[in-house]
Amino acid sequence: MPQYLVCNYMPDNFDPSTVTEARIEEIHALNREMIAAGVRKFACGISPAANAKTVRKQADGKAQVTDGPYAETKEHMGGFWILECANMDEALKWARKGAIACDVPGEVRELLFFPAPEK
Repeated sequence: MPQYLVCNYMPDNFDPSTVTEARIEEIHALNREMIAAGVRKFACGISPAANAKTVRKQADGKAQVTDGPYAETKEHMGGFWILECANMDEALKWARKGAIACDVPGEVRELLFFPAPEK
């Protein structure tokens, strides 16, 4: 069955201390619903984009590490779910609930799996 990344986006100036207990409970309720439906494989929030490191291959074949996210944006990924759903429509059903529970926009992408390297 296909798996999907359902992520949410936070503004760059998002302050986690402003999240209310009611919002947290709404997100927990959605997680419990996803678990009961058997679609949630994994979920978590991630640290602010200001904590990100970007790694780029250089012409000499080495990798350079720089501070900050890869892209300059006004918002960044704040958390995500990995869901196993029958199709994109089902994943979007859950993403709509996530956008409401988290009160932020998000994105849905199917995960692509390639053959294992040892094969």
